[in-house]
Amino acid sequence: MGTTTFSGAIRSESTVKTISKNATSGTITEVVTLGDGPVSLADADVTLTNATHSGRILLVPDGGQDNTYTLPAPIAGSVFRFVYAGGAADATDAIIVTPGNTNFYIGGVTFLDTDNEISAVFSDGNSNSSIQLNVPAGFDVTIVGLNTTNYQIFGTVTGATAPAFADQ
Repeated sequence: MGTTTFSGAIRSESTVKTISKNATSGTITEVVTLGDGPVSLADADVTLTNATHSGRILLVPDGGQDNTYTLPAPIAGSVFRFVYAGGAADATDAIIVTPGNTNFYIGGVTFLDTDNEISAVFSDGNSNSSIQLNVPAGFDVTIVGLNTTNYQIFGTVTGATAPAFADQ
Protein backbone atom coordinates (compact mmCIF):
# COMPACT_ATOMS: atom_id res chain seq x y z
CA MET A 1 0.00 0.00 0.00
CA GLY A 2 1.29 3.45 -0.84
CA THR A 3 1.19 6.63 1.16
CA THR A 4 -2.28 7.87 2.05
CA THR A 5 -2.97 11.56 2.69
CA PHE A 6 -5.96 12.71 4.72
CA SER A 7 -7.31 16.24 4.61
CA GLY A 8 -9.60 15.92 7.63
CA ALA A 9 -9.59 14.33 11.04
CA ILE A 10 -8.75 10.65 11.44
CA ARG A 11 -10.91 8.85 13.99
CA SER A 12 -10.32 5.57 15.72
CA GLU A 13 -12.47 3.85 18.32
CA SER A 14 -9.34 2.29 19.76
CA THR A 15 -5.75 3.32 19.14
CA VAL A 16 -3.55 4.31 16.23
CA LYS A 17 -0.29 2.42 15.77
CA THR A 18 2.80 3.55 13.91
CA ILE A 19 4.80 0.66 12.47
CA SER A 20 7.98 -0.01 10.55
CA LYS A 21 8.31 -2.74 7.94
CA ASN A 22 11.57 -4.48 7.12
CA ALA A 23 12.05 -4.16 3.35
CA THR A 24 13.78 -7.54 3.10
CA SER A 25 11.85 -9.80 5.47
CA GLY A 26 8.54 -7.94 5.58
CA THR A 27 8.60 -8.11 9.39
CA ILE A 28 6.29 -5.53 10.97
CA THR A 29 7.46 -3.80 14.17
CA GLU A 30 5.18 -1.56 16.21
CA VAL A 31 6.91 1.73 16.96
CA VAL A 32 4.32 3.87 18.77
CA THR A 33 0.78 3.36 20.07
CA LEU A 34 -1.25 6.58 20.23
CA GLY A 35 -4.46 7.08 22.15
CA ASP A 36 -4.04 4.53 24.90
CA GLY A 37 -4.01 5.39 28.59
CA PRO A 38 -0.91 5.48 30.76
CA VAL A 39 0.93 2.32 31.80
CA SER A 40 1.56 1.83 35.53
CA LEU A 41 4.93 0.12 35.70
CA ALA A 42 5.48 -2.61 38.28
CA ASP A 43 7.57 -2.11 41.41
CA ALA A 44 10.14 -4.46 39.89
CA ASP A 45 12.64 -4.60 37.05
CA VAL A 46 10.71 -4.24 33.77
CA THR A 47 11.73 -4.90 30.17
CA LEU A 48 9.81 -2.49 27.95
CA THR A 49 8.45 -3.15 24.45
CA ASN A 50 7.47 -0.76 21.70
CA ALA A 51 4.04 -2.38 21.32
CA THR A 52 3.06 -1.91 24.98
CA HIS A 53 5.05 1.11 26.15
CA SER A 54 6.09 3.43 23.30
CA GLY A 55 3.89 6.49 22.85
CA ARG A 56 2.29 6.17 26.29
CA ILE A 57 3.02 7.80 29.63
CA LEU A 58 4.88 5.34 31.85
CA LEU A 59 3.97 5.86 35.52
CA VAL A 60 6.90 4.88 37.74
CA PRO A 61 5.90 3.88 41.29
CA ASP A 62 7.48 4.82 44.60
CA GLY A 63 9.72 1.75 44.63
CA GLY A 64 10.32 -0.74 47.40
CA GLN A 65 13.82 -1.27 45.93
CA ASP A 66 15.87 0.15 43.06
CA ASN A 67 14.03 -0.72 39.83
CA THR A 68 15.63 -1.04 36.40
CA TYR A 69 13.58 -0.27 33.28
CA THR A 70 15.18 -1.73 30.14
CA LEU A 71 14.36 -0.09 26.82
CA PRO A 72 14.01 -2.15 23.63
CA ALA A 73 16.51 -1.73 20.78
CA PRO A 74 16.08 1.80 19.44
CA ILE A 75 13.73 2.44 16.51
CA ALA A 76 13.52 5.90 15.01
CA GLY A 77 10.35 7.54 16.33
CA SER A 78 9.77 5.39 19.39
CA VAL A 79 8.94 7.51 22.46
CA PHE A 80 9.12 6.55 26.14
CA ARG A 81 7.96 9.12 28.69
CA PHE A 82 8.69 8.23 32.32
CA VAL A 83 6.77 10.15 35.00
CA TYR A 84 7.21 9.62 38.74
CA ALA A 85 3.84 8.62 40.21
CA GLY A 86 4.74 8.30 43.89
CA GLY A 87 3.00 10.34 46.57
CA ALA A 88 6.25 11.32 48.34
CA ALA A 89 9.97 11.47 47.65
CA ASP A 90 11.22 7.99 46.81
CA ALA A 91 13.82 6.31 49.02
CA THR A 92 15.01 4.15 46.09
CA ASP A 93 16.27 4.75 42.55
CA ALA A 94 14.74 4.37 39.10
CA ILE A 95 17.33 3.23 36.57
CA ILE A 96 16.59 3.39 32.84
CA VAL A 97 18.94 1.42 30.59
CA THR A 98 19.26 0.70 26.89
CA PRO A 99 19.81 -2.90 25.70
CA GLY A 100 23.60 -2.34 25.94
CA ASN A 101 26.50 0.09 25.65
CA THR A 102 26.26 0.16 21.84
CA ASN A 103 22.82 1.80 22.25
CA PHE A 104 23.49 5.03 24.09
CA TYR A 105 21.90 8.31 25.18
CA ILE A 106 22.47 11.68 23.58
CA GLY A 107 21.38 14.72 25.57
CA GLY A 108 20.67 15.32 29.21
CA VAL A 109 18.20 16.30 31.88
CA THR A 110 17.66 19.38 33.99
CA PHE A 111 18.24 18.68 37.67
CA LEU A 112 16.06 20.64 40.09
CA ASP A 113 17.81 20.26 43.42
CA THR A 114 15.50 20.43 46.44
CA ASP A 115 18.11 22.81 47.92
CA ASN A 116 16.92 25.37 45.33
CA GLU A 117 19.72 24.90 42.83
CA ILE A 118 19.25 24.15 39.14
CA SER A 119 21.81 22.36 36.97
CA ALA A 120 22.06 20.17 33.89
CA VAL A 121 23.34 16.60 33.75
CA PHE A 122 24.50 15.30 30.35
CA SER A 123 25.36 11.93 28.88
CA ASP A 124 28.79 11.60 27.24
CA GLY A 125 27.04 11.10 23.87
CA ASN A 126 29.13 8.08 22.90
CA SER A 127 28.67 5.24 25.42
CA ASN A 128 26.40 6.18 28.34
CA SER A 129 23.59 3.65 28.20
CA SER A 130 22.21 4.07 31.73
CA ILE A 131 20.64 6.92 33.67
CA GLN A 132 20.08 6.54 37.40
CA LEU A 133 17.41 8.78 38.90
CA ASN A 134 18.64 8.88 42.48
CA VAL A 135 16.00 9.01 45.26
CA PRO A 136 13.73 11.30 43.23
CA ALA A 137 11.04 13.60 44.54
CA GLY A 138 9.72 13.78 40.98
CA PHE A 139 10.71 13.39 37.35
CA ASP A 140 9.39 13.69 33.81
CA VAL A 141 11.94 12.17 31.42
CA THR A 142 11.35 11.52 27.72
CA ILE A 143 13.50 9.17 25.65
CA VAL A 144 13.12 9.16 21.85
CA GLY A 145 14.60 6.65 19.39
CA LEU A 146 16.74 8.60 16.92
CA ASN A 147 17.77 5.64 14.77
CA THR A 148 18.78 2.00 15.35
CA THR A 149 21.69 3.01 17.62
CA ASN A 150 20.89 6.09 19.68
CA TYR A 151 18.26 7.45 22.02
CA GLN A 152 17.73 11.19 22.62
CA ILE A 153 16.99 11.99 26.28
CA PHE A 154 15.57 15.14 27.87
CA GLY A 155 13.39 16.17 30.79
CA THR A 156 13.55 17.17 34.44
CA VAL A 157 14.47 15.37 37.64
CA THR A 158 13.77 16.80 41.09
CA GLY A 159 15.47 15.53 44.22
CA ALA A 160 18.31 15.94 46.71
CA THR A 161 20.79 13.83 44.70
CA ALA A 162 21.63 14.50 41.07
CA PRO A 163 20.82 11.85 38.43
CA ALA A 164 23.84 10.13 36.91
CA PHE A 165 24.63 8.81 33.44
CA ALA A 166 26.96 5.81 33.12
CA ASP A 167 27.94 2.89 30.93
CA GLN A 168 26.33 -0.43 31.86
